[in-house]
Amino acid sequence: MTQQQTGPTGSGDDGAHGTGDGDGPPAGPPAPPRLPRTFPLATVPTADAVAVQHRMLESVTRHFQGPELFASDAGVVPGPGRPRTTARVEAALADFFGAEAAALVQGAGTGAIRAALTAVLRPGEPLLIHRAPVYRTTAVTLRGLGVALVEADFNDRAELERALALGAEGRLRYAYVQHTRQRLTDSYDPAEVLAACHAAGVRTLVDDNYAVFRVPRSGSQLGADASCFSLFKLHGPEGVGAVVGTRDLVDAVHRDNYSGGGQVQGTQALEALRALTHVPVMWSLQSQATGEAAERLANGEVPGVAEVRLANVQDRCLLVRLHHPVAQQVPAAAARYGAAPYPVGANSRYEIAPLFYRMSASALDDAPQLADWTVRINPMRAGAGLVLDILGRALTDLDAAHGPAAPRETKD
Repeated sequence: MTQQQTGPTGSGDDGAHGTGDGDGPPAGPPAPPRLPRTFPLATVPTADAVAVQHRMLESVTRHFQGPELFASDAGVVPGPGRPRTTARVEAALADFFGAEAAALVQGAGTGAIRAALTAVLRPGEPLLIHRAPVYRTTAVTLRGLGVALVEADFNDRAELERALALGAEGRLRYAYVQHTRQRLTDSYDPAEVLAACHAAGVRTLVDDNYAVFRVPRSGSQLGADASCFSLFKLHGPEGVGAVVGTRDLVDAVHRDNYSGGGQVQGTQALEALRALTHVPVMWSLQSQATGEAAERLANGEVPGVAEVRLANVQDRCLLVRLHHPVAQQVPAAAARYGAAPYPVGANSRYEIAPLFYRMSASALDDAPQLADWTVRINPMRAGAGLVLDILGRALTDLDAAHGPAAPRETKD
């Protein structure tokens, strides 16, 4: 199960880690670790993103009369048990995603995942997950629920089907699928994984953070029982998440969230909805800038860059391996030229300048040897030219401090 699209490389190697041992000149400094081949998820062309954006407005107008878009309510309103405005936004979201229902929750993407898992799982119950480092906040949720994790490599169809045999035997009810990559080398097609689970009678919850509007179809649109994602990552207000999926699962989320303090108030819901009317095109343009920057870096436009990969870890980004092990110093150096040195919500409304940051914690759990050599770059709202300019200036500053000599690299 593989995605066909792959990222470019900047060194012409195949991602192997050979060091060229054998007869020859005396060995120099150890060769730096190379980036593995990656399998980026498909993106949305701009023309399609425009159509998505227009379709979102069609869903909005089916559930709101004109004045309702300028007013909101709050509280545990008798009947819906939440603000009527929030209920209308949920209906519009369900309409747009072609789902039976939707629930807005507090806690952003983590809160959405936690609400969905808590609504359907019992302590000690088995839950199928991909064998890979788990996103840190998800790991906290799984630990708190006390579920029994059943691991399988989703990249290996035979291994996945062996694990799903528990579903056919009635011993496994749910699987948890992260849409974006947990390992740099992950290649599984989420649609194929969901289809295999469905065929085995196993229901599915999808972590769609960093995927909604960036890929052609979200988890619920691919047949999952629930799609969980952050609206903060989609330019909405802080702390708002969404669970979109089947009626029974979403109803369970609403029943659990009966506290007044747990409600997403109408003002928050409307603010999130307004953001969704422009992010599809923005994400498409960002994907274009990311691809252009990758191509230009691979063509050698910035001295000091050894390799580059496109990857979905967490968001679609650039992984740039350097000639020097100075990756952990790059964010501060790039910040002097206007780059963001750390995320706020990983594509929140606060983040406009290019992000220069370390690799994600879960990616480093799987490939710790890359920590000193590889920087993660997300253009955010910038073009490829600004990304390359900031990177070049930052590396020039670091070269002045550390010297220009690059460590030995070998090719197999």
